[in-house]
Amino acid sequence: MANNKRVWVLGNGQLGAMLSHAGQPLAIDVLPVDIMAPSDEKLPLADDDIITAEREQWPESSLSLQLSTHKNFINGPVFGRLADRYTQKSLLDELKVATAPWELVDNDTDVNALYGKYGERVLMKRRTGGYDGKGQHWLKQAENGQIPADWRGEAIAEQAINFDEEVSVVGVRTHNGECFFYPLTLNLHQDGILMASVSPLPRLAPLQAEAEAMLGTIMQGLDYVGVMAMECFRVGDHLLVNELAPRVHNSGHWTQAGTHMDQFQLHLRALCDLPIQQPQVNFPCVMVNLIGIDKDDRWLSLPNAELFWYAKEVRPGRKVGHLNLSVHNAAMLESSITQLKSWMPEQYQAPLQWILDNADF
Repeated sequence: MANNKRVWVLGNGQLGAMLSHAGQPLAIDVLPVDIMAPSDEKLPLADDDIITAEREQWPESSLSLQLSTHKNFINGPVFGRLADRYTQKSLLDELKVATAPWELVDNDTDVNALYGKYGERVLMKRRTGGYDGKGQHWLKQAENGQIPADWRGEAIAEQAINFDEEVSVVGVRTHNGECFFYPLTLNLHQDGILMASVSPLPRLAPLQAEAEAMLGTIMQGLDYVGVMAMECFRVGDHLLVNELAPRVHNSGHWTQAGTHMDQFQLHLRALCDLPIQQPQVNFPCVMVNLIGIDKDDRWLSLPNAELFWYAKEVRPGRKVGHLNLSVHNAAMLESSITQLKSWMPEQYQAPLQWILDNADF
């Protein structure tokens, strides 16, 4: 055990827990740290330990400072840059990666000028925070929408995109600059929260090269090491970047059941400079996010289901787990989704039907 590589994680939520689980077969000790808890504890950090994070932002504390100032905090400067939508969008423009037209909202920004530039619907996003649909404010010209005073200097405004679908791609970059990618994933959001993912879909394959070029350009431009997720809008035959996440990501959870090397192991291999090959897809997969509902052991009776339960207090709108359904054949998927429809509450009926309508493997 003394020879094990050791990786510390800023944060001890479900992503940290899944990184820890993925480290075990590789003899990597992954140690998530609860940086939210006030503590003067001195962490036993060694010079050759590696530091990563499961989140883009964190409060300054004794524990977070010990981790974030360590010389092996991989991608240290990247987290803050991508956590701020102003600097994230500026990076995309600098790298000439397509994204929705946007601008910073400051004290001089005129709402009518925004309508003139971007159309009658303009989406404001707080510069930091605001994931899962929070931290957003729609300006609608028909309703005489105005910029909230406390959003000036703290938000960007971007053109509303009439997209066809929401997709994402998860990729990895190694220390020597090699990049590998999973297939594009089709996603469904409800009230700003990811509800379901489907991957890989043959009809998305024509967009794969564009997605890889975009994410590859971003990772190379940042000299990034590890897994990164890129959420996009599909508009016709092209993609626009919506958000970037410098970490393992909810829309990549399907890789736990569908591939020979999931996103968590891929991230650890890259951080620890272990060999990486192109991840192989074993079979298509559907991921169902479990949001604010109690654990139901009947889910385990499905022949193709793997349950990941986060052991968190169940609260409305909170991610408490996910189900991965491997798709061996259409009949099995239809049977499993039909069963889930009978067991799950009303807010799941439309997402489950969406899976049946879109899982065209």
